[in-house]
Amino acid sequence: MRHRIGLAVFLFVSTVILLAGCAALNVQPWDRDILAQKPMQFVPAPMDDSYDQHICFSKEGSMGGDGVGGGGCGCD
Repeated sequence: MRHRIGLAVFLFVSTVILLAGCAALNVQPWDRDILAQKPMQFVPAPMDDSYDQHICFSKEGSMGGDGVGGGGCGCD
């Protein structure tokens, strides 16, 4: 019983410390230009991502109902 209480207190304190550490993160105004650069974006190359999504959508749309699907190019 005593071991469980100690474990619960330890987990609670460590969770509070971890969450409090994340609350102090601020982006300084002079660092925002670095974060706004193209390599830091979620999708750094939107055109390439658009092509990848189109290929994935085309291949998923060409799947047949019997479990055999093609690549969407008509060469099956």
